[in-house]
Amino acid sequence: MSRLKILGQNIKKYRKAKNLSQNELAEMLDLSREHLACVEIGKEYISLRKLFLIADILEVSLKNLIDFD
Repeated sequence: MSRLKILGQNIKKYRKAKNLSQNELAEMLDLSREHLACVEIGKEYISLRKLFLIADILEVSLKNLIDFD
């Protein structure tokens, strides 16, 4: 499985654990819901700055988001 897909799955897992919808998280990140959806399925890239912000919002370490094992 690609690293992008695993990253997206991790974001989705932690987003759902915080009971946030894609719309809610996308608004917090100043992204479209469509772009976030593509990130979550591994079809789009996300900037490192946004990745740090996602980790902060979801209250997880960046290490947990990029855990590819």
